[in-house]
Amino acid sequence: MSGGLAALLDDVAALARLAAASVDDVGAAAGRASVKAAGVVVDDTAVTPRYVTGFTADRELPMIRKIAIGSLRNKLLIILPAILLLSQFLPWALTPILMVGGVYLSFEGAEKIWEKVSGHHPAKEEAPAAAQGPDQEKTMVSGAIRTDFILSAEIMVISLNEVADEGLVSRAVILVVVGIAITALVYGVVALIVKMDDVGLHLTRRDSEGAQRLGGLLVRGMPKLLAVLSTVGMVAMLWVGGHILLVGTDELGWHAPYALVHHLEEAVHGVPGIGGVLGWLANTLASAIIGIVVGAVVVAVLHVLPKRKGAAQH
Repeated sequence: MSGGLAALLDDVAALARLAAASVDDVGAAAGRASVKAAGVVVDDTAVTPRYVTGFTADRELPMIRKIAIGSLRNKLLIILPAILLLSQFLPWALTPILMVGGVYLSFEGAEKIWEKVSGHHPAKEEAPAAAQGPDQEKTMVSGAIRTDFILSAEIMVISLNEVADEGLVSRAVILVVVGIAITALVYGVVALIVKMDDVGLHLTRRDSEGAQRLGGLLVRGMPKLLAVLSTVGMVAMLWVGGHILLVGTDELGWHAPYALVHHLEEAVHGVPGIGGVLGWLANTLASAIIGIVVGAVVVAVLHVLPKRKGAAQH
């Protein structure tokens, strides 16, 4: 009996070690996948704050919470099952689907530039967001979740590519970990960004002169930071959208655009000390140019040409 009990305990210990090793493997794989998707995470963090700009302070965190829940829903209930099935049965379909998302991101970024240059803003944007009622809040949250869907899709596909050699169940577990961790990171940072002015206001009421000075700096600086982040988010959509299209065309067999960008990267990569940075800038600039060109074409088709046609008919 004691021998059987000892053998059972040995088996339990072996299973525990195996489970611990599996957890470690999942954690390591999730970490690798998250690092590869870090660029898109930065873009997602930069894009989101513009959707809550202009609303009253008491609505900012509830809106971010709704967007975060929508982001998790995007990743875990829609994107994850879809890409797992596609990777298992139709792996060739992932790239074209992702490229459609790249076109959408390029369009969103180019549309914002067109609105700034032309002065053609939607009528509702002329009034403060807080004065436009619950419908405007729902519109902004829905818009943020739609944009997040594209960015989340790229995050999950990039992560999937990093663990493509794993089994189906391991892939699913790793991507769930990545999806939850990245969503918590992105929207935690976004919440901190949009509430920093409230933190600053609280500090200005403290007795400490240093705290008051820091609080005043935060209160004055946060509107400028949000404006900068809005611009960064707009540029990020062009950059990410263009990069999706650049890589996608290469994977589908049209190698010339990516080869040209690769040659540009190689040309500056040898510069001592800053070659790596210059190479990254070359790739980023090329991706942004592709994004703005593709986005401008879609903007012209959806906005400019119909208006000119209507004006000509009158």
